[in-house]
Amino acid sequence: MKRSSIAVAAMLAMAWACSPKTTEETAEITEEVVVVADNSLSEEEKAAGWMLLFDGTSMEGWRAFNGDSTPPNWIIEDGAMKGLGATGGEDFGGDVVFGPMEFEEFEMEFTWKISPGGNSGVFYHVVEDPKYKAPYYTGPEYQVIDQLGFAQPLEDWQSIGADYAMYVPDYEGVVKPAGEWNTSKIIFSTQGSSYWLNGKKTVEFIPYSDDWNTRRNSGKWNDFPDYKIAKKGLIALQDHGDAVWFKNIKIRPL
Repeated sequence: MKRSSIAVAAMLAMAWACSPKTTEETAEITEEVVVVADNSLSEEEKAAGWMLLFDGTSMEGWRAFNGDSTPPNWIIEDGAMKGLGATGGEDFGGDVVFGPMEFEEFEMEFTWKISPGGNSGVFYHVVEDPKYKAPYYTGPEYQVIDQLGFAQPLEDWQSIGADYAMYVPDYEGVVKPAGEWNTSKIIFSTQGSSYWLNGKKTVEFIPYSDDWNTRRNSGKWNDFPDYKIAKKGLIALQDHGDAVWFKNIKIRPL
């Protein structure tokens, strides 16, 4: 083929590549987007070992902390678990745990929203015993709070996405107003743990390291000697006296 013919062929090929495609051609090159409904798992998630802790329609598996049944302050509303905040806050028996099983190292994701001025939390490694009035006596907490509208000034270790009273979060740029849905993640591993909020890592730490033990043995937890006594335990959701919603609660052991 002559040089000029080669140049013409190249120009024609480039013009075809840049020209609008037919519907059939576009369908062939467009990657399919899979939308997963609330409170469900994709086939890929199932294969990776994820399990749902909430199906969107019932409180199956959830019961009162130190109890046998679901307390009346938790209901199902529009596919979410709603804590009514009707018990008056912490130590009033309104917290719930996922009772069927305990978790040690895990990755957990959940979607949540909080009422204006509200406060709540997600706990893990929770131990039940009549001597403990609430999950926070033993379990670490991912802080759920209305960061923008909370009535009192917050300590940095009380802020949204914190490892409560242990590690201060970096939440810059990802805080949403009360009433809007957030996505959160907890990764707990002895090799390295982290909390996430709306796609941003808020804290990271090495459990049981010298730094972790220094924080554990000072300040807030002086009055709670059994805080973090267990390396595995239950997942818990807090009723702190304010309305809060949770959905898409899923977890996989590591």
